[in-house]
Amino acid sequence: MAADWERTDTYLSDLLIGNDRATEAALVANAEAGLPAIDVSRMQGKFLHLLARAMGARAVLEIGTLGGYSTIWLARAVGDEGRVVTLEFEPRHAEVARGNLDRAGVGGVVDIRVGPALESLPHLEGPFDLVFIDADKENNSNYVREALRLTRPGSVIIVDNIVRGGAIADPDQDDERVRASRDVLALFASEPRLDATALQMVGVKDWDGFAMALVVR
Repeated sequence: MAADWERTDTYLSDLLIGNDRATEAALVANAEAGLPAIDVSRMQGKFLHLLARAMGARAVLEIGTLGGYSTIWLARAVGDEGRVVTLEFEPRHAEVARGNLDRAGVGGVVDIRVGPALESLPHLEGPFDLVFIDADKENNSNYVREALRLTRPGSVIIVDNIVRGGAIADPDQDDERVRASRDVLALFASEPRLDATALQMVGVKDWDGFAMALVVR
């Protein structure tokens, strides 16, 4: 089954994205630097890009830079007059990301903040049109609460990796990241300022998905 998912994902990305030298070069640089291969997929990156463009987003906050793969997609979407603020805990990851962003021609619109995200977030000023959360899963709910402070009605908040191979719905699965995914979904469901949904995804990243919420007030 996983082989079918990957083959189909590859077919779709080859057809709809094709040869994207900048993003592919970023993945190569990440691998050469020894970064973990936990970037979003090509199709997910393009989805984030199109969502940001469809919204007319000009200010994007990303929590979890890694090597800047998803950051490139988001920076392309906001254009030369926009800005992306991306938060990364590991200095080495941030260094690799800066090189990738500059080579992709989008470095000028991206501000990389290095350090624990929960220490960086209080120093930011919004509003941000789109917030993409893809960092340490245990703090997802804390990140969403901070995102609410930094957004406005009409903004969108996306949290990645919340399905976890279906573990969120398995009562026998109770590790910390699964609990964190359940907690952030419960927050999305209960927070009156948000209207949320979640999508399962299969593909080159196996079985996972994200939650997406619209800030309504």
